[in-house]
Amino acid sequence: MYVPKHFAAGDGVVRDLLVNHGAGNLVTNTADGLLATLLPFIYDRTVGEHGALLGHVARNNEQWKAPALGESLAIVAGPDVYISPSAYVAKAEHGRVVPTWNYVTAHVYGQLVVHDDPAWIEDVVRRLTTKHEAAFEQQWSVDDAPAAFVAGQLRAIVGLELVISRIEAKAKLSQNRSDADVDGVIASLEERGELASADAVRAANRRS
Repeated sequence: MYVPKHFAAGDGVVRDLLVNHGAGNLVTNTADGLLATLLPFIYDRTVGEHGALLGHVARNNEQWKAPALGESLAIVAGPDVYISPSAYVAKAEHGRVVPTWNYVTAHVYGQLVVHDDPAWIEDVVRRLTTKHEAAFEQQWSVDDAPAAFVAGQLRAIVGLELVISRIEAKAKLSQNRSDADVDGVIASLEERGELASADAVRAANRRS
């Protein structure tokens, strides 16, 4: 990934993205070419030197069956949004501005491990459920479903673990613009209802 110095994502940004993301695209290089699946992950910092992303795919998904050649890649995306030149004070001052795209993303590389163990898979399913049900007032639990039904569902999926070897991350959030232009970007995003992107720009430029 091309990451200019002023767009390099700090450790805190990367950690927040991996802990709080919903899902990522898992890409593996196989003898049959590239395979990709969008799937939810749990970030487990206790695995290895850099942690691991844990998830699962359908047993019928060919990706887990095809051995990965070398490193695999998970692409995790944060907020992203179009930025119009009209948001910049500089547009009125000299007009030398162009559209751009603001975004936060992490390319997570590592060794892919397949887990066809019901206990391992159930643990990941429960952790994923706990993570995402936390947003609901009435939280659903795996135990709310009949045990035989759950067992059948678990047999239909396979666990995946991406043991992280390196992370390349980028937070392109108007850090190369003037203070006045950053203020304009934040105001434009808030007016458009793009609050997550507005908050990200504010945080990246240390604004309160």
